[in-house]
Amino acid sequence: MDFDLIKQVAVPGDSKIVLLVMDGLGGLPHPETGLTELEAARTPNLDQIAREGMCGLSVPVALGITPGSGPGHLALFGYDPIKYDIGRGVLEALGIDFDLQASDVAARGNFCTVDSNNVITDRRAGRMATELNEKLCEKLRTILIPGVDVFVESVRDYRFVLVLRGEGLSGRLSGTDPQREGMAPLPVTALAPQAERAVSLINDFIEQARSLLREGQPANMVLLRGFAQLPDIPPMADVFKMKPGAVAYYPMYRGLAKLVGMTALPANAKLEESFSVVAENYERFDFFFVHYKPADSAGEDGDFDRKVAALEAADAAIPELMALNPDVVMIAGDHSTPATYVAHSWHPVPFALWGKWCRKDDAQGFNERECQRGALGTFQATEALPMAMAHAGRFIKYGA
Repeated sequence: MDFDLIKQVAVPGDSKIVLLVMDGLGGLPHPETGLTELEAARTPNLDQIAREGMCGLSVPVALGITPGSGPGHLALFGYDPIKYDIGRGVLEALGIDFDLQASDVAARGNFCTVDSNNVITDRRAGRMATELNEKLCEKLRTILIPGVDVFVESVRDYRFVLVLRGEGLSGRLSGTDPQREGMAPLPVTALAPQAERAVSLINDFIEQARSLLREGQPANMVLLRGFAQLPDIPPMADVFKMKPGAVAYYPMYRGLAKLVGMTALPANAKLEESFSVVAENYERFDFFFVHYKPADSAGEDGDFDRKVAALEAADAAIPELMALNPDVVMIAGDHSTPATYVAHSWHPVPFALWGKWCRKDDAQGFNERECQRGALGTFQATEALPMAMAHAGRFIKYGA
């Protein structure tokens, strides 16, 4: 995305744009029915948006590349996820309002379960309760590493944030999470010469954590990934000339929204309540990012029926959004998480754009097959926001 071009043609205005990101939206056919989760779900409201708008399939990073949630969301916000490679540690830290400093190194942590051979049997420690997480974080805060300050902060469920603060640190580190069970945690390695000192410090933390957690259940070990330091990224208000607000319940997505200059509003896990927050703040902002997590969680757990139910629950809330009479609505996903695959995947993601100036296409519903028929075709997710802005009258003519 050419930000210089966007800055030339973007103009402030009164029109309202809403981006609903249904995390892990895309799926694959169930072997018994041949239907994806979206095709199996009853979604009359999403189907109406698809019929009245324009549809396609978005590519978060590049064809064949499986995206993390960070890159997938950045692309939908209009930022090149390859140019702005932001580690998850920074996003999680910002999401819990941690006072992250420029020289800090942050990592996203999982409490996990390993067997007697140090093989991971559960990367998420049974999706343990946040209350247990908080107790374990208190235990990890007793770790001392000479030469640096160590911060361990609870996030939610099995997730925590590790921050190292000191001189001469670099976030150019590989993670220890192999992203699958049946393997041992990976060794930390330096991805640049200046990160060698940080490697020894992180290894020290891991060994002390191993000792402290050894007898625990279900969490007896930690996994670290997304090592990073604060990046230099232009705010949405400067590039797109909009006042953006975010309604995201999970800290990582709140952190990502704050990183690009959105105001993080109060949030709840229920989509109906998220739309109520949008309604309460409708006059304060002209762009709203609303995040919905349950479909992704169900896909990662391999629960096809639960993902179908999550999609149907989201659909039931859509009338509350449309009652606000926004000028443009985008229904999108940051990546696909097919329940049959039990993980993020590289498959392009269903996308719908609704607004007054849309050219209707042949899509008759909101699912993978119908979106393939849409006028937008298969396109880069970074193009979604400029299309929405054009349909909202937020661009002037380029050139003579």
